[in-house]
Amino acid sequence: MQGHDGKILFLAAAVCAIGVYAASAIASHAARSEGPARRQWALASIVASGCTAWATHMIALLAFEPGMEAGFEPVLTALSLLLVIGGIGAGVGLTLGQRRRLRRFAAGAILGLGVTALHYVGQASYRVTGQVAWDLSLVAGSVLASLALSGLGMVAAGERSRALRRAAVPLILGSIVVLHLCGMTALSLTYDPRVPLPATAIAPSTIAPIIATVSVSLLVLAFVGLRMTLAARAQMRRDRERLRELASLALEGLAVCDDAGRITTANRSLELLSGLSQGELIGCGIARLLPGLVLADLPEQEERDAELVDAGGQGVPVRVLRKDIAIGHKRQTVVAFRDQRERLRSEARLRTLAFTDVVTGLANRARFGDLLAHHAAVQRTRDAGQESGIAVLMLDLDRFKFVNDTLGHGMGDALLRKVATRLRSAVAEADVVARFGGDEFAILLLGVAEAGQPRAVAARIVAAIDRPFLLDGQLVHVGVSVGVAMACDATGGAEELLRNADLALYKAKAEGKGTFRMFEPAMAERMQARSRLEADLRRALGAGEFELHFQPLVDVRTGAVTAAEALVRWRHPEQGLVSPADFIPLAEETGLIMPLGAWVLRTACLQAVSWPREIKVAVNLSPVQFRDDRLPETVAETLRATGLEADRLELEITEGVLLDDEERTLMMLTKLRATGVGLAMDDFGTGYSSLSYLRRFPFSKIKIDRSFVRLLPDDAESAAIVRAIIAMGAGLGMATTVEGVETAEQYAFVAAERCGQVQGYHVSRPLPGTAFLGFLGDLEAAA
Repeated sequence: MQGHDGKILFLAAAVCAIGVYAASAIASHAARSEGPARRQWALASIVASGCTAWATHMIALLAFEPGMEAGFEPVLTALSLLLVIGGIGAGVGLTLGQRRRLRRFAAGAILGLGVTALHYVGQASYRVTGQVAWDLSLVAGSVLASLALSGLGMVAAGERSRALRRAAVPLILGSIVVLHLCGMTALSLTYDPRVPLPATAIAPSTIAPIIATVSVSLLVLAFVGLRMTLAARAQMRRDRERLRELASLALEGLAVCDDAGRITTANRSLELLSGLSQGELIGCGIARLLPGLVLADLPEQEERDAELVDAGGQGVPVRVLRKDIAIGHKRQTVVAFRDQRERLRSEARLRTLAFTDVVTGLANRARFGDLLAHHAAVQRTRDAGQESGIAVLMLDLDRFKFVNDTLGHGMGDALLRKVATRLRSAVAEADVVARFGGDEFAILLLGVAEAGQPRAVAARIVAAIDRPFLLDGQLVHVGVSVGVAMACDATGGAEELLRNADLALYKAKAEGKGTFRMFEPAMAERMQARSRLEADLRRALGAGEFELHFQPLVDVRTGAVTAAEALVRWRHPEQGLVSPADFIPLAEETGLIMPLGAWVLRTACLQAVSWPREIKVAVNLSPVQFRDDRLPETVAETLRATGLEADRLELEITEGVLLDDEERTLMMLTKLRATGVGLAMDDFGTGYSSLSYLRRFPFSKIKIDRSFVRLLPDDAESAAIVRAIIAMGAGLGMATTVEGVETAEQYAFVAAERCGQVQGYHVSRPLPGTAFLGFLGDLEAAA
């Protein structure tokens, strides 16, 4: 009667469970280890797995009751153990580092072959006193089913899903169960006393202690594995706690996720960022916080912009960074969340600062330029028949510097803000008002239908700014000059439009301020001519195109030449002689007056050295030259270099120079006087003359302007003024020169009033150097 002992079968199952746990625990420890220890523990896990399968199979055979004497052939029994260990080792080795399912299925099939070899070689080692028969179809079916289940088990073991990984062990155990049940069912034993047991067969009672030893060893390994598992879990908890402590120090939110995308650890910063508690975050899917973001698709250590959904369902802009790390023996993913709200607010503030004037809140130059370029480009793409256009207004406040200097910068800023408010109210809401800096504003008018519209806006602005401003209880009056340019006058785009508006503004300021002017093409032509003249002027300095002419000054009583005024002339290679009225203001504006003035002073002194000793040379000083602190040193060096005596040089200074800074002016004039040169106040009476100037400053001569001489001797008022100035100069001990004497009557009047010197066309026009010497020779010959 054949059957199985149920208690021994239960023991086989227990040994199998213990062995499987021991092998998996040892394998997990091997995965956590490094270097040689890793290989040693991996080998122990493979041997444990093979011994588990072999012990389970052998105990199941011991549970079998064939109803006749039985035993085990030792060589085949040992071979079955080696085969299963080799099959399991080959299968495991084939799966190392592999994620492909087909490769894992093949490894599982090899592992299954090892178990199949164990089973059937082990059954072949089972000998009885009888005949043994096999149902080969059942054997083949069991082998195929077992290999398939083993392959599927290894495929499941390598999956990311925890549920699929949990199915791996039942599938492999199922392959073993199928082998045993089908194998034992396929086996038929018939008692035959003629078939003796081989002499080498090992009795069940003899092999049982060996199997028990293996089973006990597996039990010991299971305890060792349990200890290592518990230690690993404790270490993992400590690692996680340490990681959480470290993560809580970080300002960035940190979440540690398992391979299923569930959060296992989160720091305090992430709690604050998300509004979720630690308990709510643990076990929460990362997709709950970052919907639409696939964590596996996020490259490692590469920041990406995302939106975190907080506890209230609100989106929080963040930047996320992913990094895979090992915690214990498991690979986990750390996701860093960087709150971007403050950065975005800062960037918005920076954009505002970058494109907004801080004082007035208006658009600044950069913002205005961008908008103008955009609308100008749109304007060029429109059809010629479309009426809507754009216009630019450039504005300069009049008298703003006076307010800023006298009332302070705070009041100046307050005034600018009030001006900005009036400008906004004077234009449409869609129009752009900007401050370029200082007291300079600009306006971009949009939707201009006809030329009269910008005119009306400009007139409205002039009227609005002309009204007084109330600043800290004081009424302040300023004005505004406006230049207007239409887009239709600027074919070159935004830059040309701005330039045209600037030219119109320049025209408005030149014509008295407090008004507006429209751009006209002639303005651009004049500016181009001025630019060409400036370029020619720079070239002329190096090309030697300047020359000096000298206009004689004669003593009224004797008619002798006592001095000559040096007047610069520019002989242009194409235009001939250029009027000083055209190039002197340009030279002053561009700063070229400094080298030009130095050349005039040096050349005049050099030529005067050859004149008779009693004749002086007079040189005009520009206000720009007078602002140079080194002017006294320059004059002294020029005198030394040319050899001209200091008392033969007179420097003529206009009244306007005296208005800038009286103390500095007095210091400069005193230093110049100390060099020994004479100082003459030029064009006296035409500016802001004050008797205090003559009293304080060390002038040696007064030159009466030609405007008072033109109507002499018939105009009584002019005669009275000239007579008074001559008398005043005499009273102050100063010489007096009358300029612009062109007729004998004028000369006679001046002589009758006892003026010291006369200068004008009645005596002589300005003469080149050689002609002036000839003039002196003629006078000497006539005498």
